[in-house]
Amino acid sequence: MTVLRGVQPTAADTTEVVGGPEVTRSEGPQAHATTVPSRPTGPNDQRRRRTSGLRRSDWFAIIGAFAAGTTTTGVLWTQLGPFTGALGYVIVTWFVIVLCYAALVSFDESRAVMRDRISAFVVHSLGLLLIAALGFVIEYTLQRGWRAIIHLNFYTEDVRATLATDPLTKGGVLHAIIGTLIELGIALGIAVPLGLIAAIYLHEVPGRFSRFIRTVVEAMTALPDIIAGLFIYATLILIFHLGPSGFAAASALAVTILPIIIRASDVVLRLVPGSLKEASLALGASRWRTTWHVLLPTARSGLATAVILGAARAIGETAPVLLTAGATGYMNLNPLHGSMMSLPLLAFTQVQAPEKNEIARGFGTASVLLILVLLLFIIARVIGGRGPGELTARGRRARAAASRRDARRMAARHAHIGVAHPVTVERQEEAGP
Repeated sequence: MTVLRGVQPTAADTTEVVGGPEVTRSEGPQAHATTVPSRPTGPNDQRRRRTSGLRRSDWFAIIGAFAAGTTTTGVLWTQLGPFTGALGYVIVTWFVIVLCYAALVSFDESRAVMRDRISAFVVHSLGLLLIAALGFVIEYTLQRGWRAIIHLNFYTEDVRATLATDPLTKGGVLHAIIGTLIELGIALGIAVPLGLIAAIYLHEVPGRFSRFIRTVVEAMTALPDIIAGLFIYATLILIFHLGPSGFAAASALAVTILPIIIRASDVVLRLVPGSLKEASLALGASRWRTTWHVLLPTARSGLATAVILGAARAIGETAPVLLTAGATGYMNLNPLHGSMMSLPLLAFTQVQAPEKNEIARGFGTASVLLILVLLLFIIARVIGGRGPGELTARGRRARAAASRRDARRMAARHAHIGVAHPVTVERQEEAGP
């Protein structure tokens, strides 16, 4: 008789084996039959599936797919079909390479591994394509502006006394660099606090009003830049008679990037685990302290990314700046009075000139703008790129000093009420009599 787990055998239970699985029958008042499947005999070999990493066969498949795709498309473009154009050649070649790679992988791998390999190949190839496009833009801009950016005067002078026909050893973009930094700083100073506060409100105070604000923010994300410039022009310049200035341009840029910062910050705050907030509230922390000491530090890296997106949108705008700040060849350090030049606007005006030197200055201005954006991104990533709980050496020292101050304060409080502080008692016990 075979005893099943969880079933107490009785005298009426019998076991029958009929050429396979065991069957236990009960002949009592509630007769039932339980079938126990037989275990497989012999070794159970399972092949481990590799879904990551590249082996020698993978490299052969990639090389063969590239060779087959390029040659097939070449024959189709030159011999069989009436196709022309480099862009179409690249697109068709990519599709043919993917098909050839799928066919080559299917010879050696299972269907699941083949799907994984094809997905990885498509994602990596598209990523490389984007990197190649970005590299082409950067290389083309630097190449066209190289004759201008190699001169020191290009960074230390303005163009107040420079003509379009003057050599590249005269004139520069210092006034545009200063104007761009001033306008960007004011715009971020306005948009970043308002954007973070709005994102925190949308995250912490749900309700009808929050849904209305989120809808408005999503609609403003697709707002054309020229609308923001016209709004600031109609209010600050026409109504309040401020005049074209850097502050007006910064206000227009702030209106442009505010919905971007709000939306990106709101998405980042939603990714913070709710258990962290619940633990903080369970320990007795207020809602404000939970937001300031738990929510924002945890999402610091994502919030820095939101600020980077806003800065990238603001630093390349031309139309709002042209409407609100105007254009000038002089250096203006006062954002409240007078026109102020920016790098995008200067590059836009210079590349339209018929003179070669002026076009070179325009591409040199665009190169300086690229370098400035890269530096700003590096600074932002250094400030906010650390993960939650990761502190610098200075932050660790500050945290240790705060802990010592808290310990002294608690010891003084216990001494005032006549109770020995637990830390003091423990140190005395360790020191001995």
